[in-house]
Amino acid sequence: MKKNHLLPMLIFIASIFSISNSAFSQITYYVVKGRVIDKNTKAPLPGASVFAQNTTFGEATNADGYFTLKIPSGGYSLIVTFTGYETGIARISNTTQQNDSLTFELSPKEKSLEEVTIAISTEVKDGWKKYGEFFTQNFIGQSKFAKQCVIKNPEVLHFYFSKKRNRLKVLAKEPLVVNNFALGYNLKFAIDSFTNDYNTNTNLFIGYPLFEEMQGTPEQHQTWNENRAAVYKGSMLQLMRSIFNKTLSEDGFEIQFVVNNNGQEMPIKLGNVYGALNYDKDDSTNTVEIIPNQNEVAVLYDNAKPERAYLESDTSIKKNFQLSTLLFAPGESIVIEQNGYYYDQTDITTNGYLGFKKIGDMLPYDYVPE
Repeated sequence: MKKNHLLPMLIFIASIFSISNSAFSQITYYVVKGRVIDKNTKAPLPGASVFAQNTTFGEATNADGYFTLKIPSGGYSLIVTFTGYETGIARISNTTQQNDSLTFELSPKEKSLEEVTIAISTEVKDGWKKYGEFFTQNFIGQSKFAKQCVIKNPEVLHFYFSKKRNRLKVLAKEPLVVNNFALGYNLKFAIDSFTNDYNTNTNLFIGYPLFEEMQGTPEQHQTWNENRAAVYKGSMLQLMRSIFNKTLSEDGFEIQFVVNNNGQEMPIKLGNVYGALNYDKDDSTNTVEIIPNQNEVAVLYDNAKPERAYLESDTSIKKNFQLSTLLFAPGESIVIEQNGYYYDQTDITTNGYLGFKKIGDMLPYDYVPE
């Protein structure tokens, strides 16, 4: 199996399954409350941004630094950002205790010696002109929906290239704004960094997106709903929900293990897929933990064909189904929440078709198929 298309790992803190209709028939919510203060002075930080990562739920703190969020049941990374301060992160779910008394103590940002060195020696003049197209293709993607995305404020991006490491690093001092006119979302990204290693042809994105619904006509909303339904099919979001609900086969997924046989990668079909994944559900926390018996897992999706742009990138790609591979960190388990959120997200590297799908095909964790 070729691994030409590597998906940036989206590291989300609070990135990104055909869940049965009955599971979403009655959506329940829970409330998260807290305060954001300066770690050193203990003074409140009014206007800090607080949001459940990769969702449409967020707000700013009031004059006293307090916030209240009402979010759908499930697990999330709660993100807190404030200009000039380090990002605050907390993992939350409706089974977490003390959701009504969270306190975020943010520390002022201090430039490390490495950051100072990078800024002095490697920042590229006219970085957007030189690397903007490359960044867009590897961050937004090259799918038909990605091509309908627009970066509104590219001037916030700073590009650094290290000849010694043959590596490109992109930083942003304020949120990057992306309009996705195909899916009807405005996205704000608090970007810590985007790194591309030219030696290994891999890239890593560390950031925290907040989705906002676009306003539009009834016809536009109909188009957006159709496009969202299309991008949901075979997505990482659907896959994780299907694993959680044990509906992989019903939802069009097949899981195989990939083993190395004398230098050749060979797929192995599984008789008991949930046993091979070591599926373990914890009813007290309403989470599922998996740790596959093999680190490399092939994911086949039959309910939709790969889109043309992906097929044109490699003539050897199978045209009748979507094929991806997931590389799990050795010895590390993955915990999945009922809404498809999983952690730690750095423990899965995604290749193949799911690697081709990037930010332009991303749905929020609160997305519900109609």
